[in-house]
Amino acid sequence: MNSCLVIIPTYNEVENIQAIIDAVLVQGSHFSVLVVDDGSPDGTANTVKSLQTNEKRIHLIERAEKMGLGTAYITGFKYGLDHNFDYIFEMDADFSHNPTDLSRLLDACISGADVAIGSRYVKGGNIKNWSKDRVLLSYIASMYVRMITLMPIKDPTAGFICYKRKVLASLDLGKVKFKGYTFQIEMKYYSWNKGFRLKEVPITFVDREKGASKMHANIVSEAIKGVLQMRIRKIRGYYKN
Repeated sequence: MNSCLVIIPTYNEVENIQAIIDAVLVQGSHFSVLVVDDGSPDGTANTVKSLQTNEKRIHLIERAEKMGLGTAYITGFKYGLDHNFDYIFEMDADFSHNPTDLSRLLDACISGADVAIGSRYVKGGNIKNWSKDRVLLSYIASMYVRMITLMPIKDPTAGFICYKRKVLASLDLGKVKFKGYTFQIEMKYYSWNKGFRLKEVPITFVDREKGASKMHANIVSEAIKGVLQMRIRKIRGYYKN
């Protein structure tokens, strides 16, 4: 059985964390969870510790402060590699991503993909509980990324991902510069430039019902500038090694 590690970064997710962990673990005995908590003052980490008492498939890394989404995932990737997991996933804590789709992403990788992406914008994908303006902004941002990077991915900012171990093992994770949501674009771009096969799997993305959104206005400007920087780095051969 393939061993799978689902990385869930958290900051003040005490309202969601037990339910999301339970929902992941019930998908099969081959799934484990790693929570990377950035010093949540609401007691998220303490909840995870209490759950660890009776479940060895729950792992926790506590960090002293908010250090960015990208660094949380990089920390998780290194943990997954060090502990010999075959497949390593990115996933939100707030049920925006449906845990039942984990197996669909895994199946895509088993069937030949190196990176499986839970996509809102391929045929069969959908978004619920977003305003029309927000959907439009996200769609335009995705088109912009494709235009600049030439990457054939319709949802480059997606954050529900399955990586084969060999992908993360082959990347120089120290080269991944972005810490915010642009990290998601850079990881796909780096993987694609290394010649790995990326496949999009349609999912329904549902906006959170509990807890506060981590989105902020700086995300759009970061992405606009960041994508241009990525393109320049590619031209200079930055992502080849």
